[in-house]
This record gives sequence, C-alpha cells and structure tokens, in this order.
Amino acid sequence: MPTLDDILEEIGEFGRFQKQTFFVLCLLSAAFTPIYVGVVFFGFTPEHRCFSPGVAELSQRCGWSLEEQLNHTVPEWGGHGTAFGSRCRRYDVDWNETGLSCTNPLGSLAGNWSSIPLSPCRDGWLYDYPGTSLVTEFNLVCEDSWKLDLFQSCVNAGFFIGSMVIGYMADRFGRKLCLLITVLINSVSGLLVAFAPSYTWAVVFRLVQGLVSKGGWLTGYVLTAEFVGLSFRKTVGVIYQLAFTVGLLIFTAMAYVLQHWRWLQLAVTLPNFLFLLYYWCLSESPRWLITQKQNDKAMEVIKRIAKGNKKQLPLSFQYLKSEDDDGEKLKPSFLDLVRTPQIRKHTCILMYSWFMSSVLYQGLIMHMGIASGNIYLDFLYSALVEFPAAFILLLTVDRIGRRYPWAVANVLTGGACLVTALVPDTLYWLKMTAACLGRMGITMCYEMVCLVNPELYPTFLRNLGVLACSSMCDLGGIITPFIVYRFAELWHELPLVVFAVIAFIGGGLVLLLPETKGKTLPETLEDAENMHRYDMEHRPHGAGQLSFASARPGKKNCLVTIFTRLPWCFAASIERLGEGREQRGWRQTDGEKYVGQELKKLEREQLEVVPPSRERPQRAMEMLNPGQSSGALSWGVYRTWPERDGNAAQGRTGRGCL
Repeated sequence: MPTLDDILEEIGEFGRFQKQTFFVLCLLSAAFTPIYVGVVFFGFTPEHRCFSPGVAELSQRCGWSLEEQLNHTVPEWGGHGTAFGSRCRRYDVDWNETGLSCTNPLGSLAGNWSSIPLSPCRDGWLYDYPGTSLVTEFNLVCEDSWKLDLFQSCVNAGFFIGSMVIGYMADRFGRKLCLLITVLINSVSGLLVAFAPSYTWAVVFRLVQGLVSKGGWLTGYVLTAEFVGLSFRKTVGVIYQLAFTVGLLIFTAMAYVLQHWRWLQLAVTLPNFLFLLYYWCLSESPRWLITQKQNDKAMEVIKRIAKGNKKQLPLSFQYLKSEDDDGEKLKPSFLDLVRTPQIRKHTCILMYSWFMSSVLYQGLIMHMGIASGNIYLDFLYSALVEFPAAFILLLTVDRIGRRYPWAVANVLTGGACLVTALVPDTLYWLKMTAACLGRMGITMCYEMVCLVNPELYPTFLRNLGVLACSSMCDLGGIITPFIVYRFAELWHELPLVVFAVIAFIGGGLVLLLPETKGKTLPETLEDAENMHRYDMEHRPHGAGQLSFASARPGKKNCLVTIFTRLPWCFAASIERLGEGREQRGWRQTDGEKYVGQELKKLEREQLEVVPPSRERPQRAMEMLNPGQSSGALSWGVYRTWPERDGNAAQGRTGRGCL
C-alpha cells in the first residue's frame, strides 16, 4: 500500500492547497513575536529620576533649563543619569523654602552640598518618555526593578510548562484541535493583559499567555512539516521562521507608532481572534490521522489536498493501510523520548541545542542593550540580520546537509563572540562586524534546530518531542539575564566569552546527530532508532506495508540487488535459507516480525535486522505467491539459477532479500 509521501508525489508536494495552509500558519508565526520579545517595548525602562515637590516651581522662578535643573536638584547627575543615586535617591530638602539661591540652591542650605542627606523616592518618579510602559505605570524601578524580571520570567516559565502540556495534547488529540484551543486562550489572555488593573494581574495573564502561545507556535511548525512532501520540508521550515522575523519588523513599526503599552498590547492581540477561522481554513494532519488508525479521515484530507491542487488521485492510491489496522492507537509518552539509545541521544543533544540557541539569541540582544542607543533602530538591525541567515540555509541544507552547516554556524557564533569580546573599542567597525556575524550565526542555529528536531522523531511522538526539547529554550531564557547582567559586573565582555564556550560545545555535539537530508520522516520508533544506520530514502514504501518481490532468474542479479540494498537486508543469507526446497514466509517492513519456523530460527542464530516492535503487534500474513516487483526490497519467495553454458540448470528455491 502507498505511503503519504508516495501520494503527495502524485497529487503535489507543495501545491496550491499546501501553499494556502502554509500562508495562514505563517501569520501565526508572525503573531508570536510580541509575546516572545514584547517585553523590550512593553517593559521599556526610560531615563528616570525622583520627583521632588517644589523643584518645578523653583526652576520656573529661576528660569533654569532642564539640564540646569537636573544639575542643581538631582544627586550624582552626570548628564546621562546612569548612576543609581540619580535615579533612586533625592536630596532630603524642602524646595519650597523661600530664599533659595538660583545659582547655588544647595549652598544656601548647607555650606557643603555633599553633607546634605539623601532619601528614597517617596513621591514617585519622573520619566523622560513621551509614552507609557509597564515600568512607568507601575513604577518598576529601583527597589522594584526585579518585578520586571519576574514579568518576563513568568512568560518563560509558561513557555516551559506549556511546551510539555501542549505537546502531549497535540500528539494525543490532534494538531488542529490543539491549535484552536491555544489560539483562543492566547487571544483572551492577551486582551486581559491590556486591561489588567494592577501589576499582579498583568503577570498572571501574561503567564497564561506563555502557557499556550509557544506551544501553539510549535504545533503550527509541526503541522507545516507534515502537510508538505519531502523535497519542500526544509523550505517551509525556514520560511516559517522567517515569518517570525517579518513579525519583528512589523512589531517594531507598531511600537514606534503606539508608544503606550496598553494600546500596543491591544493592537497585537486583536488580530489573534482571526486565527479562530482556522477551524474552517485548516485540515487535520493526515500523518497524525494515519498514526491514530483514522485512515478514512486521512483519505478525506488527502482528497481535499488533491482537489485543491487540481490533481486527480490515482485509483491505486484510494486506500491507505497503516501499520496495523487491528492494533492499538499509538499514545505518546515522555518515556519514549529516552527509552531507546539513539532517540535518547537525539533528545539530549537537541535539548542542549535549544538551550544554547535561546541563551545566545536573547543574550546577544541583551548585551547590546547594556549600552543601547535608539531602541527602535537596535531592534530593527537585529531583525534585518536574520534574513541573510535564512537565505544561507535555503542554499546549503539541501546541497550540503543539515549537520555541517549547523556545526559551522555554531563555530561562527562562538568565534564572533570571542572577537567581539577581545577587540578593543577603538576598532569599532571590526567589533560591530563581529557582533553582526554572531547574531547571524545564532539565528542560523535557531532555525536549524527547529528544522532538524521534527525530522528525528516518529509521527506519533513528533510534536511531543519538539515541544519537550524546546522547553530547554525556556530554561535558557530564564537564566540568560543573570548571565548577561551579573557577569558583566565582573567584566563587561565576560558574557561573550561564556557564550563562545557554549557555542563551541554545541558545534561538536550536533555532529553526533544523523544526517536527515533527503530522508523521509520516520513513522515509528524503529525508523527513528535506525536513522543512523539505514538510508531512509530507500526504505521500502514506508512503515506498516507489505512489499512483494518477484522471482528473478540469475544468481548474479540477486547478489547485486542484495549488496545495493545491504543496509536493509544484511541478515539475509541465501545460502543459509535456500536448501533446495521451497519455503514461504512474509515480512513487514516496519516491525520485522517474521512468521514461520525457518525465519524464527534465523532470528535466533543471526543478527536481527530490527528488534520486533513493542508498539505494533504485527499481523501474520502468508505470502503464497510473490507479485511483480516494484523495485522495493522485501522478503519473499525467490529462485536462483546457477548459470551453466548460458542455460538454466537445476534451480534452488528459498527465501531471501531481493
């Protein structure tokens, strides 16, 4: 029976139907930007100073300029207000007293201005900002500045918890249902954030947004990969993330126009309600339906794809057969992520890669913000540098593969961080060039881990695997501020050195992953476990289907077939199995569970090709007569004729790998 990839080759791997689906999902990717990096504008901290009653009246009476007023009335004012005292302390004097000198008001109160006591800002703060933010509205400065960190940490904590829960839901109940639920909750909670009456409620509603938003974004990513064919999987993965970059540009423009955080929150939230139209616009993933034994519904989706692509579904593809129509539906489990050795290795490496990508992606932006200039230009530059990173991936991953460009991107990022840290400030052009290269390199790493992660897990476990691994990204987001700001107190460039070490380690680890270039998505645990050994591109027709081999005369021809497809049949020995009598048996390409006394004997005496599948009890089927070969590798009845004088002599019949 055909697999979904076989069918997509006939009806279109990336036709009109898939393009429409992909476009509406890219809108979801762009809308995720304000949640992931929105704190940059929602929690913008402008220059501020304590409000001192009477200063404004004194300044007006004396005719001071703003700079003169600050120099006379703000402690430790150095022109830019970077000192803690100038922001969080004020002179403990009464500026309403009469007789204060306009040239030296503090000198008229005390002979030495340094002897004047300082006090906390009891009457609030003044902010040099025309708009509003969470910081200016709730006074999240000085002793309360940690509350802004808590606001962002709650979002990342929501990402972490939600990744696990949403991932399980998407694999258990379906991609479409999970996506609709996350969109609804995200939209409502975002609306509540805009109308939050206090800081506490804003944190609570933001936490709810974090619980569902990232899970929905990654579910959309998985859905795009499962709708398209093999040759377009890489392209849609990169462009889906490029839509996030477009969201950065749009969000920057909106923040520049709407400098009041509540209006900005409303502007980025209300469009999310339109995503509820996905109920009518999107179809369920046919791959997920097949794994859940819902073949009839999967075929309905396939026919819808064929109709949208204006293609005719061949009659031979009118019926899908899954691994075992009579078996149980596969249920994802967190233990499946670490149960088998290869998948366990993949999980550990991918978790580190997500962690590294998050720490460096956010850390480089935060480190730039330590000496930030124009926040809108900085954000714009950081977004623009992601476009060449995406184009480089589009040009390389199909020609070179995944692993080597990924490793090079890690090394480039680490090297750029070291150069930025060690180059003196006098070579500003070199420092900025290295910083841009590092930003581009870590963007490539981020996009690559998003691309490779779903390619290493079987269908029933894919969404859970992606979300569980990407949860390490959220842990990285929680600790990144501490790495940047605390290490910078010891040495301003120390965070960059730490980033370089993390990147170099990541570059070595990704080389231990199997290459997924040109390989079909694994359908079962066995497929994913054997990706490092077997060329999945040439595996027989997919999981759970019987492939039939025909009898082909000529011992030489049989041996050529064996050695050209050796990875799938190294345990087959014609001499051991063919003993001059006909033997019949069968083999399922997924479970490798053999029926028949002779094949059971082979399993005991020789290496197993693949261990029998624990998840899929196989249904025995006797292959009485081999059909015509379709070029697929299979166990079947064969006959060899030793050539003698060009004529067929007495032949032997047996079971082998053809």
